[in-house]
Order: sequence, then structure tokens, then C-alpha cells
Amino acid sequence: MGAYLIQQGATVQCSHGGQAMPTVTNARVTIDNQPTVTITGPWTIAGCPLVPPPIPPCVTATWVTGTTRVTSSGQPLVVQSGQAICVPTGTPLMVASTQTRVQAQ
Repeated sequence: MGAYLIQQGATVQCSHGGQAMPTVTNARVTIDNQPTVTITGPWTIAGCPLVPPPIPPCVTATWVTGTTRVTSSGQPLVVQSGQAICVPTGTPLMVASTQTRVQAQ
């Protein structure tokens, strides 16, 4: 079963509540005039409330899984069921809200 594609403007957060934003978008595939995102580009995280020491806040994240059957320019797209890892904490990103029109596997 498919999951919803993630577009620029979707609400994505680190597991501590920091706001994650893609640094690279994919204008070849758009949903409601918003570009989608491939898993190749890093995401930046702002507002992670962790304070060092002992644990530094989340700064960036990378998606490690995305679509398996749908690609754009040969790259998997970020999908709601995909997995991402935050650096330096190793915690996941969570998709709080996204579009609900287009699903992919």
C-alpha cells in the first residue's frame, strides 16, 4: 500500500519538535503547485529544544528510505512512511502533516 508524498511546505519535525525543512526540492514533480522532495538532499532543523550538555540539538537530517516504485530523475521521493535520521542525535523525523491527494510506493 502506498503512502502520501511529501511536498515542500509539509510539516516535518524532529522527534523533539524542531521544524525540519528540505534544502533541495524537486520541481519536476509538483503537488498543488508545491515541489516534492527526493531523498538525496539534506534537511535542516531549526528550533530543536535540546540543550547541550549532555545532548546537542538536532541540526540536519537525511532520509534513508523513500519510494520504491516511483522515482523522479532516477531518485526516490520522500514519502510519509519513509525513514530519516537526525544528526547528531540519531533520532527520526516525523511527518506531522502533508498533502493527502497523491500516494506512491
